Amino acid sequence: MTAADEVLHEERASARRLVADLRAELDGIVTDQEANPPDDEHDVEGSSVAYERARVAALLAHAERRLVDLDAAAERRTSGSGDRCGACGRPIGAERLAALPATQRCVACASAPSVRPLGGG
Repeated sequence: MTAADEVLHEERASARRLVADLRAELDGIVTDQEANPPDDEHDVEGSSVAYERARVAALLAHAERRLVDLDAAAERRTSGSGDRCGACGRPIGAERLAALPATQRCVACASAPSVRPLGGG
Protein backbone atom coordinates (compact mmCIF):
# COMPACT_ATOMS: atom_id res chain seq x y z
CA MET A 1 0.00 0.00 0.00
CA THR A 2 1.45 3.37 -1.01
CA ALA A 3 1.52 6.45 1.22
CA ALA A 4 -1.26 7.97 -0.89
CA ASP A 5 -3.37 4.81 -0.42
CA GLU A 6 -2.83 4.94 3.35
CA VAL A 7 -3.84 8.61 3.50
CA LEU A 8 -6.94 7.86 1.41
CA HIS A 9 -7.86 4.97 3.72
CA GLU A 10 -7.41 7.15 6.82
CA GLU A 11 -9.36 10.06 5.29
CA ARG A 12 -12.27 7.77 4.39
CA ALA A 13 -12.37 6.33 7.92
CA SER A 14 -12.26 9.82 9.41
CA ALA A 15 -15.00 11.04 7.05
CA ARG A 16 -17.21 8.06 7.97
CA ARG A 17 -16.79 8.83 11.69
CA LEU A 18 -17.56 12.51 11.14
CA VAL A 19 -20.72 11.70 9.14
CA ALA A 20 -21.89 9.29 11.85
CA ASP A 21 -21.19 11.84 14.61
CA LEU A 22 -22.98 14.65 12.79
CA ARG A 23 -25.98 12.43 11.98
CA ALA A 24 -26.24 11.51 15.67
CA GLU A 25 -25.94 15.16 16.68
CA LEU A 26 -28.60 16.25 14.20
CA ASP A 27 -30.89 13.40 15.26
CA GLY A 28 -30.46 14.53 18.87
CA ILE A 29 -31.36 18.12 18.01
CA VAL A 30 -34.43 17.03 16.05
CA THR A 31 -35.56 14.63 18.78
CA ASP A 32 -35.12 17.30 21.45
CA GLN A 33 -36.97 19.86 19.32
CA GLU A 34 -39.87 17.45 18.80
CA ALA A 35 -40.04 16.52 22.48
CA ASN A 36 -39.70 20.11 23.70
CA PRO A 37 -40.80 22.44 20.88
CA PRO A 38 -39.44 25.94 21.51
CA ASP A 39 -41.90 28.76 22.05
CA ASP A 40 -40.35 31.15 19.53
CA GLU A 41 -42.45 34.03 20.79
CA HIS A 42 -41.25 33.76 24.40
CA ASP A 43 -38.18 31.53 24.30
CA VAL A 44 -34.96 33.39 23.64
CA GLU A 45 -33.30 30.06 22.86
CA GLY A 46 -35.68 29.31 19.97
CA SER A 47 -33.54 30.91 17.32
CA SER A 48 -30.40 29.31 18.77
CA VAL A 49 -31.90 25.85 18.37
CA ALA A 50 -32.89 26.60 14.77
CA TYR A 51 -29.41 27.98 14.09
CA GLU A 52 -27.73 24.93 15.62
CA ARG A 53 -29.94 22.59 13.60
CA ALA A 54 -29.10 24.43 10.36
CA ARG A 55 -25.40 24.55 11.24
CA VAL A 56 -25.17 20.82 11.93
CA ALA A 57 -27.25 20.00 8.82
CA ALA A 58 -24.86 22.06 6.67
CA LEU A 59 -21.80 20.41 8.24
CA LEU A 60 -23.38 17.00 7.66
CA ALA A 61 -24.07 17.77 3.98
CA HIS A 62 -20.45 18.87 3.53
CA ALA A 63 -19.11 15.77 5.31
CA GLU A 64 -21.33 13.47 3.24
CA ARG A 65 -20.09 15.11 0.02
CA ARG A 66 -16.50 14.67 1.18
CA LEU A 67 -17.13 11.00 1.87
CA VAL A 68 -18.66 10.53 -1.60
CA ASP A 69 -15.59 12.19 -3.14
CA LEU A 70 -13.22 9.99 -1.12
CA ASP A 71 -15.17 6.83 -2.00
CA ALA A 72 -15.03 7.80 -5.68
CA ALA A 73 -11.27 8.33 -5.36
CA ALA A 74 -10.92 4.85 -3.84
CA GLU A 75 -12.88 3.38 -6.74
CA ARG A 76 -10.64 5.20 -9.22
CA ARG A 77 -7.55 3.86 -7.42
CA THR A 78 -8.95 0.32 -7.52
CA SER A 79 -9.69 0.59 -11.25
CA GLY A 80 -6.19 1.89 -11.92
CA SER A 81 -7.20 5.38 -13.04
CA GLY A 82 -6.85 7.10 -9.66
CA ASP A 83 -3.34 8.35 -10.27
CA ARG A 84 -4.14 9.98 -13.63
CA CYS A 85 -5.47 13.50 -14.19
CA GLY A 86 -9.09 13.55 -15.26
CA ALA A 87 -8.41 16.52 -17.55
CA CYS A 88 -5.13 15.72 -19.34
CA GLY A 89 -4.44 12.07 -18.45
CA ARG A 90 -0.97 12.73 -17.07
CA PRO A 91 0.08 11.33 -13.67
CA ILE A 92 -1.22 13.34 -10.72
CA GLY A 93 1.80 12.57 -8.56
CA ALA A 94 2.12 10.65 -5.31
CA GLU A 95 2.80 13.76 -3.21
CA ARG A 96 -0.33 15.51 -4.48
CA LEU A 97 -2.43 12.37 -3.94
CA ALA A 98 -1.09 12.06 -0.39
CA ALA A 99 -1.96 15.70 0.31
CA LEU A 100 -5.32 15.69 -1.52
CA PRO A 101 -6.56 12.10 -1.69
CA ALA A 102 -9.78 12.94 -3.55
CA THR A 103 -8.17 15.12 -6.20
CA GLN A 104 -8.85 14.36 -9.85
CA ARG A 105 -6.47 16.89 -11.38
CA CYS A 106 -2.71 17.23 -11.66
CA VAL A 107 -1.07 20.42 -10.40
CA ALA A 108 -0.88 21.91 -13.89
CA CYS A 109 -4.58 21.40 -14.64
CA ALA A 110 -5.66 22.45 -11.15
CA SER A 111 -3.58 25.64 -11.47
CA ALA A 112 -4.71 26.53 -14.96
CA PRO A 113 -6.94 29.59 -15.11
CA SER A 114 -10.52 28.80 -15.95
CA VAL A 115 -11.61 29.72 -19.44
CA ARG A 116 -14.10 32.58 -19.49
CA PRO A 117 -16.11 33.82 -22.44
CA LEU A 118 -15.07 37.10 -24.01
CA GLY A 119 -16.99 40.08 -22.76
CA GLY A 120 -16.61 39.23 -19.07
CA GLY A 121 -19.68 36.92 -18.94
